[in-house]
Amino acid sequence: MSLGELEQAIMDLLWDAAEPMTANQVRDLLAQRHETDPAITTVLTVLGRLHKKGFVVKDDARRPHEFSAKTSREEHTVQLLNDVLGSAVDKHAVLARFIGGIDPSDAQKVQQLLSSRDQ
Repeated sequence: MSLGELEQAIMDLLWDAAEPMTANQVRDLLAQRHETDPAITTVLTVLGRLHKKGFVVKDDARRPHEFSAKTSREEHTVQLLNDVLGSAVDKHAVLARFIGGIDPSDAQKVQQLLSSRDQ
């Protein structure tokens, strides 16, 4: 599932955070990093949507509520790749084009990972 621009910016903040964050902390970091100043209601709405979509964990036991990413950035990326590959008519052709288009050092890493998986 892809994310909108503000959703992506908020998820990036949550993925980078060492601890759960309040909506005010998210808004303040958005203002610092993205030179935007969304209303707190906008941030709360987006956090609520991300929670409903399963991207964010909301701690209702604390006031103010704290939010954290449910999965890692890497797990999200893998899910996106699997979604795209799963929708392909010819998965082998997609994989061949992908592998053919990546940097040689990345291709070498893929070979190493596949070799270690097979052992």
